[in-house]
Parts: sequence; structure tokens; C-alpha cells
Amino acid sequence: MKVLMFAPEIALLLGVLSLFHLSLSSPTGDRARKIALVFAVGAVILGLLTLRLEGTIFFRAYQIDFFSQLIKLILALGLCAVLVIGRGLKGVREEVRPEYYLFLLSSTAGLMMLVSSVELLTLFLALELSSFSLYLLVPMRDESTGSRSQMEAAIKYILFGVVASGITLFGMSYLFGLTGTTYLAELLPALTIMLDRPAVLAGMAMVMAGFFFKLAIFPFHFWVPDVYQGASNDTTAFIASLPKVAAAAMLVRLASLVAAGNDTLVNLLMILAVLSMFYGNLSALVQKDLKRMLGFSGIAHAGFVLLGVLTLQEAGFAASLYYISGYLVMSLACFLVICNVSQNGENVLIEDLSGLHRRAPFLALILGVGMFALAGIPPFVGFMGKFMLLANALREGHLTLVILAALNTAIAIYYYLSVVRVAYTAEPEERPAVAIDGATKVVGLALLLLIVALGVMPTPALDMAAAAVRTFLL
Repeated sequence: MKVLMFAPEIALLLGVLSLFHLSLSSPTGDRARKIALVFAVGAVILGLLTLRLEGTIFFRAYQIDFFSQLIKLILALGLCAVLVIGRGLKGVREEVRPEYYLFLLSSTAGLMMLVSSVELLTLFLALELSSFSLYLLVPMRDESTGSRSQMEAAIKYILFGVVASGITLFGMSYLFGLTGTTYLAELLPALTIMLDRPAVLAGMAMVMAGFFFKLAIFPFHFWVPDVYQGASNDTTAFIASLPKVAAAAMLVRLASLVAAGNDTLVNLLMILAVLSMFYGNLSALVQKDLKRMLGFSGIAHAGFVLLGVLTLQEAGFAASLYYISGYLVMSLACFLVICNVSQNGENVLIEDLSGLHRRAPFLALILGVGMFALAGIPPFVGFMGKFMLLANALREGHLTLVILAALNTAIAIYYYLSVVRVAYTAEPEERPAVAIDGATKVVGLALLLLIVALGVMPTPALDMAAAAVRTFLL
């Protein structure tokens, strides 16, 4: 029974070992992808089987509950989608593809361990496992398509990441020094009686910094545009989706530690949310590279996630989880189009989408729905997610914040719909038709249905998110 609690992580770790063994020979990239996909599907199945398990392992440092297992299931499904979307892996050399998939699985395993970690050192180790795998994925892009910009992006990524990790570890030392424990369950009662101490706020803010970095919250966002642009399309699809889900989940768990009330922390999160939204949206307005534009827009979406976190209430936490799950689906839909439009793994400019409705009507439909959803236009999940976040923030009395967020939504509509305009109204000129295989069509259709279903029928997803949050709030 104890082994079953760790089953999804074991599936991915076995995949890592299999790919490591495979990399010692001279395998093909297609064989490595199939092995990775088998273990990713296995993680999905085991995630479903363990969804309702509860308990602790590893001396209470690792907690299994509905919250952690739900996030793991979302991560496993996202990994499967990334593996299908990037099945061609056009931007990565054939000889390093086994190692590429190895690091992809190990990063996802680290993210899964992260959401079950309820002890500070365990949490830090899981965070580093997921991060260092990503640092190695970025420079693995083929130089013929990356123009060596991936090397600069990787250096920036690891430097900013090391700084964020150092700040997080320093914040953990504060919390340990104040409470004498590293277990989150014991931190809560100890911190509750010390909320008026500046050291408590400083410690919490520094611990959150590591997840601000993952989520690309201002001012921990500086790595985003260069990494999105420099990494291969497939790598960017992963970085832009799965780590953000785990980071949002951990921010919710950490914010629950101060749910008893701390106006200073709420004000800090409000400032970060507003700065993230304005910086991301205003910077995205002038971008020509589609991945770089999505990178800046991701910063803005991270600001929206904070709208739910800063309420410090169950409904707000659930809305944040619902929104980040919807963002995962919307982001993957857009990157599915990018990976297929790119002929040899090169970056896709917005003008490269000209006439896409003629060259690949199904891809144009996916792109249109994805962009409409990201812009927050009904009836898609982006609209309902933003509505729930704004409603919960307004319920807590943050009227000014809601007005600023609504203004940012209006700004975002311009550049998202500009992409749709190019895809549907510009002439294709000499650009060739884009062929897509059956697996890509299936995943694309699944993403479309999820974007619509989560927007039209949000109640089941919101109820599930609320039930997950309730497991650790109680």
C-alpha cells in the first residue's frame, strides 16, 4: 500500500532509468519517444488509480491526498500531450534525443514530488530536481535552428534559477529558525501566533520566491522571453505549461499557512499581480516572435493566478487551480500549432501564420480557439477562469485590483486577436500547406473540447479544485 502511494512517481523514474540505459547504445529518437510515452501513460493510469489515496510516507515528509494526486494526474496528462505534440522533435539532434526525453521525464517526476512535499527540505530537493532537468533541456536545441541563442538562454535560465533557489533556501532558514520545525503541518500553528513579526513575512516571501520564478511572476520573470525564444519549440511547450501548474499549486499550499490573516502579505501579492499583468501585456504588444509573445503573456497570466491566491480563502485557491489548469490546456493548444507550422524546428513569427486557414484549416481552428481563450473571450475556459478570479477578489473587497485586472484583459485582447487576424485574413503567399498526422489531430481535438467544456461547464472542475484545497485547509 505504501508503494502504491508513490506509484506515479515510480512510473516516471522507471522511465528515466530505461531511457538512461537506452542512451548508452545507439538508439533512434523515435524509439526513445515511444518509451517515454509508455511510461507517461503509465503515470496517468496510476494517477487515476491513486487519486483517492491518503497517507504519509518518508517520515511524514511526503503527503498523499486528493490535492497532490489531482495535480499529479494533470501533470501526467500534460506530459503525454507534450510528447505527442513534439513527436517530430524537429529542433533537437537525433543523437541526444534519448537524453532529451530522460530529462523531460525527470523534470515531471520532480514536479510530482514537489506537490506532495510537506517538509521544507524535501520540497527544496524536489524543486531542484525539476529545475535542473529544465536547465539541461534548453541548450539541447539544434544549432542550425537556434543560432546558438539557446546557449545564452540556458545561461540566463540557470543563473536566475540559482539566485531564486538561494533566496528560497534563505527563507526556509528563517522559518526554521522561528519555529524549530521544517514540517508544514507544524509551521502553521507556530506561525499563527507570530504573524505580526516582520521575519515571518520575510521568510514566507522568500520561500515563495522559488515558485514566483517557476510561475514567472514579476520581478522573477527576466528569464522568460529569452528562454521561450531560445529553446526548441517542444521544450518551450513543456516549460510554458507543466511547471506553472506545480508552482501555482505550491503557492496555494504555502499561502494557506497564513490564511489566518496578514495584510502585508496580501498587499505584497497585490503589487506583484498588478506589475506582472501590466509588464506582461504591454511587452507582448510589440512582439513579432510568437513564442516570445506567449512568454510575455504568460507573465500576465501568472499575475491573474495571484488574484486567487491573495484572497487567502478556499474559493480563491480553487479558482487559481482551475485557472492554471485551463492555462495548461490553452497553452498546449497554441504550441501544438507552433510545433506543426515550424518546418524544421525554427521559431515561428506571427507573419508565418499568414493564410493558415487555407494551409491547415484544423490548425487554424485550434489557434483561433486557443487565442480567444487566452484573451478571456466567452464561452472558453479563459473567460470563466478570469471571471471566477475577479469575482473572488471583488468579494474580498479588492475593487481597485479588479479594475486593473479588467483593464489588462482589454489590453491582451488586442495582441491575441492580431494573431487570429493574420491566420484568417492574410494571404498565404508562397507558404506551403501544413500536414498533420492522426495523433496530433486527436490531441488537438481533445484540447479543443477541454477548452470549451471547462468554459461552458466549470462547476465540476471548480468543485474538484475546492475539494482538493479542502484536504489541506482542514
